[in-house]
Amino acid sequence: MVFKNYYKILDLETSHVSIDEIKVAYRQAAKKYHPDLNVGDKLAEEKIKDINEAYRVLSTPASKRKYDRIWNSKFSKGQRAFVGKGEKGAILNMFLGNIEKITNKKEASPIRGENIETKINTSIQDAFYGVSKKISLRNNDGKTKNITITIPKGIRSGEKIRLIGQGKEGKNGGKNGDLFIEINIENDNKFKLKGDDIYTDLLLTPWEAALGTRANLETIDDETKVYVPQGIQTGEKLKIPGKGYKNVDGKRGDLIAEVKVMVPKKLTKEEKEIFEKLNQISTFNPRS
Repeated sequence: MVFKNYYKILDLETSHVSIDEIKVAYRQAAKKYHPDLNVGDKLAEEKIKDINEAYRVLSTPASKRKYDRIWNSKFSKGQRAFVGKGEKGAILNMFLGNIEKITNKKEASPIRGENIETKINTSIQDAFYGVSKKISLRNNDGKTKNITITIPKGIRSGEKIRLIGQGKEGKNGGKNGDLFIEINIENDNKFKLKGDDIYTDLLLTPWEAALGTRANLETIDDETKVYVPQGIQTGEKLKIPGKGYKNVDGKRGDLIAEVKVMVPKKLTKEEKEIFEKLNQISTFNPRS
């Protein structure tokens, strides 16, 4: 079997050529012996096979260096460019084997695992104080993986927690991917979060709203007293500074209390008499 001179096949006079020069030579040779231009020519068919084989080896720097090293070691000092029957294919197979090792080495390179992204809900209270939560993730094999995460206090809705190495497994010794958990802060019946401010309802009786009062108001971390001016209306808002959510500087926003005047559904006999008397003597008409 012939240990082929790939440079001669591509009409190159020397091995001291660049990859770009090899590409140009390949295009010219492939065009010259293209099957569409040499219909029925068996010699051209064999020639184009050799051209493609030569280009496959010489167009890759690593395989070109390997080929040059073998060629120079066997034929640079006038040795035969052919091998005997007993050695049939030995040199070429050795060369192609080295090419295969290079390919396998590339395939065995470490591959980092993919990142995983998920989202979990948490309450305003848990986000304000910080909390540890257990979450369950299902992998591609259907197996459930339990992970404990720590939600830092003051986290913002939409922010992500990164757990290094908790993503998909790497291949060939590559590192695992990371797990990114997006936090979604849920409002509840008592508190609603808007930016740095927390909104809540301040429920008042009709006489508290009419006469004014000092009312106790629950905040996210304690209780405070708020001054209610007389004649306040449903929908009006009172601001309590520094009782809201934490901002990026560690300071707190405001607590915004929206007034809702509540009317009793059931009246005692005395209450009913008072309301009836008020109805008779009052000149107030909200519809006028």
